[in-house]
Amino acid sequence: MAAEARIYCPPKTAMQSGWAGTHEWVLVFEPQKAQRPDPLMGWIGGGDTRDQVRLHFDTREEAEAYAQRQGIAYEVEIPPVREFHPKSYAENFRFGRVENWTH
Repeated sequence: MAAEARIYCPPKTAMQSGWAGTHEWVLVFEPQKAQRPDPLMGWIGGGDTRDQVRLHFDTREEAEAYAQRQGIAYEVEIPPVREFHPKSYAENFRFGRVENWTH
């Protein structure tokens, strides 16, 4: 059964260092038809308006429950676990440091 929708957590934006907006879940519909260029203007588009729909949910369970209630086939993309390694500036000058310090 092909998925009609995709449920995922959006990744962090590359433009900023913050993680805002990455803790919600988004349901987007997969395109039904390939997009094609408009013969007059050359803009890319299609007749499928579901490409414009993005539903936001607080939890994955809410998104899955919505898709099941509406009878939408879906796939869930689990985000990778983010590893956080706390560092301090003083680590650069620590005695006995194994790595070379370069600037």
